[in-house]
Amino acid sequence: MLRFFVLFIAIQAALFGLELTPWAQQHFVEPWTNTLAAISTWLVTVFDPNVAAIGKIMRSTTNGFAVSIEAGCNGVEATIVLVAAILAFPAPWKYKLAGLAAGIVAVQGLNVVRVISLFYLGQWNKEWFEWAHLYVWQALIMLDVLIVWLIWVRTLPRAGGAPPPSAPPPAPVTA
Repeated sequence: MLRFFVLFIAIQAALFGLELTPWAQQHFVEPWTNTLAAISTWLVTVFDPNVAAIGKIMRSTTNGFAVSIEAGCNGVEATIVLVAAILAFPAPWKYKLAGLAAGIVAVQGLNVVRVISLFYLGQWNKEWFEWAHLYVWQALIMLDVLIVWLIWVRTLPRAGGAPPPSAPPPAPVTA
């Protein structure tokens, strides 16, 4: 457990430090954020064609309301926490890679829902937008990270080949 905790903290420190470099911002964080805005906008235009994305900004073309997806709202930090937890946990690499792929999709999928919901909430009520943005969605995204990680841990094979706790015990064989 101590090994996991130390690795978890060290990997987070390294990834958060890397995220803050100008190179990572230019080549990873900004394109990631712009893609998040584009995906969110594309999904909304299926039902509401009056939405446009320009870089990291998602804007209503009818009333001018816009959300700008900034650091902390792009899901990068939540993804870093999940990546650190999966990489620090003692598991075979094929399980880590599968967990990373599924986990990143799950966290970013919920983040798209977050952006879209805040886009519409902000047009409806600015106070509720602020409350949901600062408190509700921050907690839900991190809760998503925890739940995704716990589900991933639950799917791992047990040491010594023992079945996972949810598997029924083998039926007794009678002679």
